[in-house]
Amino acid sequence: MSVLERTSILDLISESRLAGLSQKRACSVLGISERTFQRWSLIPGQEDLRQGPKTAPAHALTSDERRRIVEISSSKEFRDKSPHQIVPTLADRGEFVASEASFYRVLKANNLLAHRGRSKPRNVGRPRSYEATKPRQLFSWDITYLKSEIQGRYFFLYMFIDIYSRKIVGWEVHENESPEHSSRLLERICKSEGIQRNQLVIHSDNGGPMKGATMLATMQKLGIVPSFSRPSVSNDNPFSEALFKTLKYCPQYPSRPFSSVDCATQWVTSFVTWYNDEHLHSAISFTTPSSRHEGCDDAILSKRHDIYQKAREKRPSRWSTSTRNWKRKEVVRLNWLKDDPGCDRNAKILSVS
Repeated sequence: MSVLERTSILDLISESRLAGLSQKRACSVLGISERTFQRWSLIPGQEDLRQGPKTAPAHALTSDERRRIVEISSSKEFRDKSPHQIVPTLADRGEFVASEASFYRVLKANNLLAHRGRSKPRNVGRPRSYEATKPRQLFSWDITYLKSEIQGRYFFLYMFIDIYSRKIVGWEVHENESPEHSSRLLERICKSEGIQRNQLVIHSDNGGPMKGATMLATMQKLGIVPSFSRPSVSNDNPFSEALFKTLKYCPQYPSRPFSSVDCATQWVTSFVTWYNDEHLHSAISFTTPSSRHEGCDDAILSKRHDIYQKAREKRPSRWSTSTRNWKRKEVVRLNWLKDDPGCDRNAKILSVS
């Protein structure tokens, strides 16, 4: 690669970034690493010293062997089977063509690495993204275990949180998991929060109580849009996961298991009071969830800003730049697609009104 070609690559990446494409994605498309791009950018005129392998590996597959792999995988006998099944079958016949890894590499290189069989492929696409600009638009909920005094037995804490304000809007402790418990709790939350039809989206994982027929029917009756995480991907429900971590790692959490549902309920009551009304949440500029939920946080943050401005006027030498940013965070996003190239965000992001 000449210096001119390298310069063109730098220009292409710069133009792509200005157009909204991430540096990582632009480098991937052009076949170089981010570290290479950064090094080329820092040292003007540096030539590309990459030479690549001078000889082919001695154990590389021949063109006939690669062609044979494609023929076997595409045959009527094996077209519905994966390399995990093809290779042992061939071995039972006394034939070895290549390893399973080689089968996968060749199939991928020929765009033949697709789901095989009649079963539906597993959906691994990201869940729909949402954004909230005020309370009572976007909730998240989940269930967590609370240890009991009987080994192997747990109590179940159902908890709903408003993603915009981080306020716990409803919770209950039960001895078992059931869609009926979550359905009744949701109805009470909608009544206490004044939720209207087509106002709310509720996100959860793929557990039975979340996707049970009773819960889905209740949401449909209330005009609530359901949203679900990918299977076995806890990162898709980060707000509830973070809340449960705060609950179980706070200093007040009991060191001994709960003796009954009533004891667990009593402790969770005190936790929710502290969390909603006293806890200064870092994600909402260190205001309490209740104050943000009720719209009082703007006045609190404005007061803090004024105090900092007065302190700067009194002792300007203590600030080399501006004072701390106490602006209110107006938009909270769930599963936001940060680096999706070519993504029409207006189509994928549903702004809850």
